[in-house]
Amino acid sequence: MEKARWGVVSTAKIGVEKVIPGIQNSHLGRVVAIASRDLERARTAASQLGIDKAYGSYEDLLADPDIEFIYNPLPNDQHVDVTLAAARAGKHVLCEKPIGLSAADAARLSEIPQDIRVMEAFMVRYHPQWLRCREILHSGRIGTPRAIQVAFSYFNDDPQNIRNKPETGGGALMDIGCYAIVTGRFFFDADPARVVGLIDRDPAFETDRLTSGLLDFGDGRQLTFTVSTQTVPYQRVQILGTRGRLEIEIPFNAPQGAASRLFIYDGAALDGSDAVQETLPAADQYAEQADALVKAVRDGEAAPTGVEDAITNMQIIDALFRSADRGTWEKP
Repeated sequence: MEKARWGVVSTAKIGVEKVIPGIQNSHLGRVVAIASRDLERARTAASQLGIDKAYGSYEDLLADPDIEFIYNPLPNDQHVDVTLAAARAGKHVLCEKPIGLSAADAARLSEIPQDIRVMEAFMVRYHPQWLRCREILHSGRIGTPRAIQVAFSYFNDDPQNIRNKPETGGGALMDIGCYAIVTGRFFFDADPARVVGLIDRDPAFETDRLTSGLLDFGDGRQLTFTVSTQTVPYQRVQILGTRGRLEIEIPFNAPQGAASRLFIYDGAALDGSDAVQETLPAADQYAEQADALVKAVRDGEAAPTGVEDAITNMQIIDALFRSADRGTWEKP
């Protein structure tokens, strides 16, 4: 089978360092073009990454008839507009998370034709450690899952960094809180009925630098999370069941192309000495993500998660922001 031909809009760090190498190492795709508003920057990235073509505008790349798929890692405020432009050009799109600035912004993607696939880039859904955790949950090994706890943080106080600019969709909830939400939705296989958010904002940036949430998934199932852009780098996922506990060691930034570990506890020892370790084989979640979208298109199937799923995630983010402002439970 001929490999799918990808084009990338922008030389964003996540693309250059993670996603493009992942696509280049994937089974079903290869990156054939990259664009930047600075042509020299595009040419430099193309040379470094073994990409054939470089464009000095996004429009020129989207007009290239040789490109089938677009990867969009632009700032959050440009996700919807460029994804729409790519879809109108007949390209399938993998768009970075979060898909838009709000649910209303994301809802504009509903006009995309049915034969065009758009998928939000939550690569964790395709990593073997996440798939294995879901297998364990379905097996009943830890009993009924009741509580999921997520911690995800890093320290970044650079005023020029895009993550610290509210006008382009910066802040902890948009950047990494969206992963916490996906964690609950993925492992509970459900959407929350109501949420509570608590936010501390940076007085200079006006972005949320520390955000916590409580999501009620019904039937006695709860997700709690804390995310931060100004605390020590850390990440962990804990899933507590009625008979045991699962822990994902590096849930979100699993080492690319390397093995990963998860731990299963039966609760016999509070010091963790009851842990059973599982080591998952080396994997590249970015390659797996790209292949999942290509396979769906080639097989004539819907994207693994499409526009409606992305809108739902934005509705939950919106509800957490409203809750923090109003001090009340909010329905997504």
